[in-house]
Amino acid sequence: MEITERIIIEQLKRGNEEAYKYLYRHHYALLCHIAREYVGDDFLAETLVGDVIFHLWEIHEALDIQVSLRSYLVRAVRNHCMDYLSSKKERTEVAFSSIPEEGEMRYLLSDDYPLGSLLEHELEEEIHHAIRNLPEVCRKVFIKSRFEGKKYEEIATELNISVNTVKYHIKSALSSLHSELGKYLIILILFFSTFK
Repeated sequence: MEITERIIIEQLKRGNEEAYKYLYRHHYALLCHIAREYVGDDFLAETLVGDVIFHLWEIHEALDIQVSLRSYLVRAVRNHCMDYLSSKKERTEVAFSSIPEEGEMRYLLSDDYPLGSLLEHELEEEIHHAIRNLPEVCRKVFIKSRFEGKKYEEIATELNISVNTVKYHIKSALSSLHSELGKYLIILILFFSTFK
């Protein structure tokens, strides 16, 4: 390990913001590319890499990096992607085991049976309600990211906050929405798998 890298790791352990900016400048693009290879989605890849770097900041005092910084980050991103994919598979398997039989599902969603449109309307209302309940800055960041399709850097510039703060708010919004809308997971899967 080079002397420069040891210094950077020491700065990371101290929570030095410049050291974390260094991670973004020198490693972020490669890490996003690696994550994209696992999850096949640019936005999700950026989110997972952001999670890893944010987690490093959360545990900065306990950081113990004995290999090169790049090797450590690549392994952390790979593990986080694998955890995400494993967790997604488990959630899907549990949700699909609760979905009604195909004939029953068609009946529920047919034009002759209004429950389908009622559930869809209820779900839409709950999503809007959950978004309205987010803290103001968190809500603005989430809307700009998910509904206006803006990149983290654009949002940071518009709201005069750091990219790390944008990532924090996205993570916080997703966590909050997941908590509030978890009960609707089966409905979401039912609708998205039916209307593909």
